[in-house]
Amino acid sequence: MVMENALNSSYYMTERRIVMIIDFHTHIFPEKIASRAIASLEQKAKMRAHVRGVEASLRASMDKSGVDLSIILPVVTNPHQFETVNRVAVETNEHTKETGLLSFGGIHPDNDNYREIIQFLAGHGCKGIKIHPVYQGVAIDDIRFLRIIDCAEEYGLVTITHAGYDIGFPGEEQSLPVHICNMLDEIKPSRMVLAHMGGWGCWDQVMDHIIGRDVYLDTAFSTTSAPREGAPLSMDLFTVMIQKHGADRIVMGSDSPWSDQLDSINAIKNCNIPEESITKILGDNAKKLLQL
Repeated sequence: MVMENALNSSYYMTERRIVMIIDFHTHIFPEKIASRAIASLEQKAKMRAHVRGVEASLRASMDKSGVDLSIILPVVTNPHQFETVNRVAVETNEHTKETGLLSFGGIHPDNDNYREIIQFLAGHGCKGIKIHPVYQGVAIDDIRFLRIIDCAEEYGLVTITHAGYDIGFPGEEQSLPVHICNMLDEIKPSRMVLAHMGGWGCWDQVMDHIIGRDVYLDTAFSTTSAPREGAPLSMDLFTVMIQKHGADRIVMGSDSPWSDQLDSINAIKNCNIPEESITKILGDNAKKLLQL
């Protein structure tokens, strides 16, 4: 779906107006490495991707599911990747109106030039950065992440972080609710998004320590099937989380290619919450956060 026509879309219509649907959490790979990268991640996670994990497959999924805008979240897995990753992000965003794809930038906690990187991203119109404490091997309450998040706030960028366990790296604990709370207490970011409803696979800790904090949550990979006991969320608990945290601070995410976009949308539509809350989660909150 072309972004410039998004407000004329008919994918989700309330009694009052048409809603722009934004998927806040997707991933794609360059064509030349996608097959290898997806196969490796499938083996680690012991699950199959829903789509190929390239631009064409994501755009086809968007057409099928009625998503108007997908946020691409790159992960910088070593400190030397940031230039390539962020150059691709900037190039992607030059075509957002035609493709419906908007890429965040990437940064590694060991990038001592983090301020320069964030200045570059802000100067080129990027809306935010993605960090992944598990993939990057550093706890989110480490000073290296704290200074990055604080700097992103200074430049008006959104920071989205992986939260909870990662299905491909069992036992890794760099971004559990206890670490997240330490980070929130230290720097109190206003534009922070916690992926996976605040802590994938540790829902009791999320309920005790994250729900109700002044932070956004995305719904990625939290409501669809996963080959691990304790996940996904039951629809009852998912609904309770939304009610207790507040629909104003939740954004829809799929984690495509690892979850189906349409399934992720339908999980929200099927919640026992007011229609106004559904429209906020499907797109209104993201639109406001991204200042679109």
